[in-house]
Amino acid sequence: MGNGGVMVLSGAPLRVRRGPRFMIAAYDYDLIVIGSGPSGRRAAVQASKFGRSVLVIERQAQVGGVSVHSGTIPSKTLRETILNLTGWRERGFYGVNYRVKQSIDAQDLSMRLYKTIQGEVEVLEHQFARNDIAVTRGTARFIDRHTISIAGEEGVEQRARGRAIVIAVGSVPHRPAYVPFDDASIIDSDGMTRLACLPRSLTVIGGGVIGIEYATIFSALGVRVTIVDQREHVLEFIDHETIEEFVHQLRDRGVNFRLGSTVESIAIEAGQPVAILEGGRRVRADLLLYTGGRQGATDALDLEAAGLKADSRGRLKVDPITFQTEIPNIYATGDVIGFPALASTSMEQGRIAACHACGQPVPPAPKFFPYGIYAVPEISTVGLSEDEARTRKIPYETGIARFRETSRGVIMGKSEGFLKLVVGLDGHRILGVHIVGEGATELIHIGQAVMNFNGSVEYFIEATFNYPTFAEAYKIAALDVWNRITPRDAVEGVSPAVSPPESAPRRATRRPGGIGNRKTAS
Repeated sequence: MGNGGVMVLSGAPLRVRRGPRFMIAAYDYDLIVIGSGPSGRRAAVQASKFGRSVLVIERQAQVGGVSVHSGTIPSKTLRETILNLTGWRERGFYGVNYRVKQSIDAQDLSMRLYKTIQGEVEVLEHQFARNDIAVTRGTARFIDRHTISIAGEEGVEQRARGRAIVIAVGSVPHRPAYVPFDDASIIDSDGMTRLACLPRSLTVIGGGVIGIEYATIFSALGVRVTIVDQREHVLEFIDHETIEEFVHQLRDRGVNFRLGSTVESIAIEAGQPVAILEGGRRVRADLLLYTGGRQGATDALDLEAAGLKADSRGRLKVDPITFQTEIPNIYATGDVIGFPALASTSMEQGRIAACHACGQPVPPAPKFFPYGIYAVPEISTVGLSEDEARTRKIPYETGIARFRETSRGVIMGKSEGFLKLVVGLDGHRILGVHIVGEGATELIHIGQAVMNFNGSVEYFIEATFNYPTFAEAYKIAALDVWNRITPRDAVEGVSPAVSPPESAPRRATRRPGGIGNRKTAS
């Protein structure tokens, strides 16, 4: 116990490897990580792999952070549960009225949700234990740039000193004062996984990723959904043609859009929330979900004690290469630094921060990383959109493969959805891949890999894909590009070149009687 009844959190003095001997250091841990979400746990594990001592501070009762308990994992579990129980994927054959379970209630959804979350927590706890990572529960607060105070549930304060500190506290839903949240009929995104009963109608304020995901998930359940957004288009950062296909599918199944409409106020009338729009239009439903963005969960950190200051949304500014804040030994990763705020990129940010903090070479961030929107249908994209290619004045062409053109699509009854390639005319490099439909978030990784290896459209034309699969859509889209850019006046009997020979690795030509370039033994 330290001065003033403060417990110093350290099982033993820090031992830092220096050849065959150990030295006593002035810190309790090499690395202290505040938060156990995707970026926090990846930073902790990476530092442990380097032989460093690590402490993870988690304010919730269980590890995992927002991602496991109210964000990524719960929303995707909810989506999968609804698609399974409603028989959504089979309706292409059996009709729109087909259902696996005729009566679906909130308990059906929460049962699978609980099992999934507990499974994730067990995996994380095992991972921390296997890597000898210390975990403590409590609310972290800076004392200085190296010292953290940890307030436990019973008012016991502990302190720990770290050579480096990673802030990975995640984010919380933005709750503006004009929205009368009651956590029953007017809720934020965290409340969607704690519903006591399912609504018959839903108003979603905000056409961003979170709003669109929940709107389409509940639409698949048969809930009447209205999406309200002050912008003229939803998901404006996605390729325009891809969003047109997506919105068409939503309108076709009865989702209503009130775009270009500002919400002036929200009221409760006859027990129902009513969104009153600019001009007097009213949108009534059983449940109103407000998804007006998120903000960094930094309020309780006392950042000023460490020399840091967050912006108006609680976010921290960092070096984009090392993820260091203005204070060199303090790093920030994940949602707390803002865009892109994806679990996948957050993990990589945590790993890079840990490498730098441990004095190891900092791996370069991937040039291309995918966005995945787990709506119904899924959307995933990597690289440039058509608009971005035009803005950069890059000559390009596109190719599209409809899922109904693939045998796998026919087997599964998928008449909607497509894969789109954006290809540069100079060398025919793949500039972007955009997918809407079944399995989009899985399929995108094929395009991502080819792009990161600077591949061209020839790869997809020449590659052999398992059959039948949705992956063959890459070949169909590539051939569509080929048809658009290949001149038709080639010499008779000679196939026109798809691109210059040096633009992509070619397969080795086989000599007669041999394998590859090797001569066969006589």
